[in-house]
Amino acid sequence: MQVNRRHFLMFIGATAGSLASGWYPQQPGESSAMAQANIIPTSNNFGSSFQPVKVSIPLAVDNLTIAQQIEQYASYEVKDDLVLPEGFTYDLIAAWGDRVGDSRFGYNNDYLSLVETAPDEGYLSVNFEYISGATWMQTYQGVVGNQLPFAELIAIAEPNEGEIDAFNLEDDELKAKIERVSQEGLIDQGIGVISVKRNPEGKWERTYSDADRRITGISGSDDPQRTLKSTGAAVAVFTKPNKLGYEDRLGDRIIGTFQNCAGGTTPWGTVLSAEENYQFQVPEPVMADGSAFPPAAKPFDITDKKLGGCANVFGLAGNKYGWMVEIDPANPDDYGTKHTWLGRYRHEAFGIRAEAGKNLAVYSGCDRRGGHLYKFVSSQKVFDPKDKSNSRLFELGILYGAKLNPDGTGKWIPLSPQTPLDPVLPSQVVGGMVILPESDRAKGGVMKVSSDEQLQPLIEQYRTLEDLYRGDSYRQTQGAILIDAHYAASAVGVTCTARPEDTIVNDEGTLFIAFTSGSTGKDGGPDKEIFVAPDGEPGYEYGWIMKLEEEDSDPASLNFTWSMLATGGEVAQGGDGFANPDNLTLDKAGNLWMVTDTSTSKQNNAVPTRTKDGKTLSESKLSGVFGNNSLWYIPLGGDKAGQVYPFAIGPMECECTGLTFNADNSNLFLSIQHPGEANGIRQNMAEETREFELLATDGTTFDQQRRVPIGSNWPSGAIDSPPLPGVVVIRKIDGKEIAEDLLD
Repeated sequence: MQVNRRHFLMFIGATAGSLASGWYPQQPGESSAMAQANIIPTSNNFGSSFQPVKVSIPLAVDNLTIAQQIEQYASYEVKDDLVLPEGFTYDLIAAWGDRVGDSRFGYNNDYLSLVETAPDEGYLSVNFEYISGATWMQTYQGVVGNQLPFAELIAIAEPNEGEIDAFNLEDDELKAKIERVSQEGLIDQGIGVISVKRNPEGKWERTYSDADRRITGISGSDDPQRTLKSTGAAVAVFTKPNKLGYEDRLGDRIIGTFQNCAGGTTPWGTVLSAEENYQFQVPEPVMADGSAFPPAAKPFDITDKKLGGCANVFGLAGNKYGWMVEIDPANPDDYGTKHTWLGRYRHEAFGIRAEAGKNLAVYSGCDRRGGHLYKFVSSQKVFDPKDKSNSRLFELGILYGAKLNPDGTGKWIPLSPQTPLDPVLPSQVVGGMVILPESDRAKGGVMKVSSDEQLQPLIEQYRTLEDLYRGDSYRQTQGAILIDAHYAASAVGVTCTARPEDTIVNDEGTLFIAFTSGSTGKDGGPDKEIFVAPDGEPGYEYGWIMKLEEEDSDPASLNFTWSMLATGGEVAQGGDGFANPDNLTLDKAGNLWMVTDTSTSKQNNAVPTRTKDGKTLSESKLSGVFGNNSLWYIPLGGDKAGQVYPFAIGPMECECTGLTFNADNSNLFLSIQHPGEANGIRQNMAEETREFELLATDGTTFDQQRRVPIGSNWPSGAIDSPPLPGVVVIRKIDGKEIAEDLLD
């Protein structure tokens, strides 16, 4: 689908819904009109490439006096559009519901990988992370063209708080209805491959090649040729007889992939896709031998706000989800391989370090509060980084977890059977709670520990991970550890961190990690000595970007140093002006680009006063000041190194994700995920004015009136049109590099 800016051209014939909906394209507006309304008048001599957009709060890089800040930010209008600097525009490539192979473009597109097969053409791989229950159900019939029994199932499930164990239902009619809804929910998750090419006008468009395809949450359920493969030690658990837990009878084969968040692209042209919040669809806990809990442990779950447990009715085994999935986008017969040596946890992304003559290293974070940072190191070394045979390196190696020390040093702890237990203590983490493997191994699963004393039964009974996990062979035991990687890592003292999201490695081997939020939650919290606010206090909401360097720059090193590169939060409070960093990418000059992920429920929430009963509001309650999620540029060299500049602002209630450049840096591909997630379709251009008490950069308080749209009509912008997740390409109108002259 090729659309210029606010011109929404429905793909004719893509779906029945697109013909019946009555949503018509609107004429394109002036390419920079929206951006011009959000540019800060400033003397900032940033460079010739772009003038930073105006976000909702004052920034140090604005170069405004305090009086000018108060004047410029006394009022602010939030836009339901992708706001770009003057001289930039964007084109919509594809959106939810468009045809892809024999299926459709999925929902909540996330990671993007452009593998160029020739100049200005190649394969765009797209992750589809999850479905936003309320908005997905509200717009499904209009977009897809089918009618599903949402209201009926909501009413049936309501007496049981929305849950139905469909797998064990004896009512075949009800089970069939749940299967229809679950199937559609899983189709809209997974991975998509679309072929693209840049036309003579400089715009990217789809070419609909034979390699275009969808790998969905149920791929392989009706065609064995589309099941996913698996490699590594966990295969010994998948295939072992007499499991302690659930048996899906599929051996080493796997039905589908879902909850696919961020990812990574290898130098040899394959794409790694991260299965993140798989616990929304299948049971996460496992038995001591790594086998799955029964499907009933995660029932089908539907309310007017959410839809989950879609794997329940199909009897999918929970231990087969939460992995890294590798695909070759150029191979139309490749439906993915799950490489289990990289561990099972809530994978967010993959930073890949492949250098000739060295071991392959892959970094990834577990995106939960208290999640860990991991590194996989291959047993064999890379010969030619561009050789596709390097994919075999994923099949054998060691998975490590990062132990961070307050002095800026750290070490990698192997998740191997002989590794001694040294559990993370509740007293070490924000919130005072750690989740560890259940000490009664016959029960399997996990236990919450809220005092250091509660750890005694675990410490007294088990000495190593080999004692904690069961297997009839070394490979089975190692497989069980990998399947339960997050909890095993907590058991051996791997540092609990602050929601590690993206991981990316530059040409010098430096790893950058986005830690989204340091507050606590039901999964735990981060280490109190490592993840601290600018004032030194733990429990910081707004996040950090960390830089990590291996000893001797060796990917296989067991020691490293770390430091914080950028800190979220308001400038007056010691932050850099953004909140909750998420996906990262590097331009060809080696500078960092970042998008934010403030929760939909917090975006633009009014803050009429910063105090209540004489106490300052929590950071979570102040998050509304940051407005919509946004995209930022961080130069890593020159006299502006380390400064943070806002480049773009996303539409209403969305998250911007998956940012990736093409080879010559003239185009930036970007996912717009879950627009309208909180309020659905924006009805009759509804908006309201909200009050905010803001801080100037020196801490002076002042009031802002902010106009906020209610819901979203992105990407069409037409009145009452549905919000659609979609992929865009940002470019300069003059066709030059996006990152050109940024350090002038």
